[in-house]
Amino acid sequence: MIQASPLPQSRAQMTAARRARVRKTVGLALRYALLLLILVFAVFPFVWTLAIAVTDKTVTGGASIYDFPASLIPKKVTLNNFVQVYQTFSLGKYVWNSVVITGLTVVGTLLISALAAYPLARFQFPGKQIIFSLIVLTLVLPNETNFIVNTLTLNKLKLLGTHLGVVIPTIAGAFGIFLMRQAFLAVPKALLEAARLDGASEWTILTRIMLPLTKPSMAALGIFTLVTTWNAYFWPSLVLTAAPDLAPLSVAVLKLKGQFNYDPFNIAAGSLIMMLPVLLVFLFAQRYFMRGLEGAVK
Repeated sequence: MIQASPLPQSRAQMTAARRARVRKTVGLALRYALLLLILVFAVFPFVWTLAIAVTDKTVTGGASIYDFPASLIPKKVTLNNFVQVYQTFSLGKYVWNSVVITGLTVVGTLLISALAAYPLARFQFPGKQIIFSLIVLTLVLPNETNFIVNTLTLNKLKLLGTHLGVVIPTIAGAFGIFLMRQAFLAVPKALLEAARLDGASEWTILTRIMLPLTKPSMAALGIFTLVTTWNAYFWPSLVLTAAPDLAPLSVAVLKLKGQFNYDPFNIAAGSLIMMLPVLLVFLFAQRYFMRGLEGAVK
């Protein structure tokens, strides 16, 4: 009895496997191409600004900063633009203002978020879910809706034109409370019950158990608050309208366009002075930021 040859079936399987490998390779190549394109769009503004900021404007030969790709390769590198804009514009005091406002906001946000999130996560009281839902609902409201009310309140409290006036309305945010509540919910309930049996107070449980176990989420909240506050423009400019010397760097940098209207090299240098601190902080602490957000999602 003659048996049918299995070769046609094997060839069909080999062809199908080859096509699957080709499709997988093409799909992988397309994904990497898309990611590379996104990377170029994300990094290009920073690279272009950096190239302009370190370009020696005395040897540009009349070339325009918009002359691509020549403007991306400085003919001569210098740091004089940074020195000039820092000394001429007295950026030191504005950098200090940003440090003060950002530091107070980060500390205040971590403190308020933890104190508000702990009872929402671990206590049982009437209306808890309603309160938490109302807090979360404020996330859909744009910040601009609070500006008028907050400004009038600060005026009554005599806090307009002060750093505290910039900080206080921003430290009780729904995002921070939500993030810390989710982190507290992930802590095993048995740890809290054991601590209560040992006679620990709720304050001790919060400071000795909950906060140490949720450090990644706190780090993520701190980094997020730092970046947001350092780059904030409209609210600080509104509160400090009558006190321009107390303005943060994000507000002061806009004045570079007026003072150095025909000098884009100094404008680029001033912009980099503002961007670099928060960029470095995020680069060195990004793993804590991602770990904290993962914990919140879980």
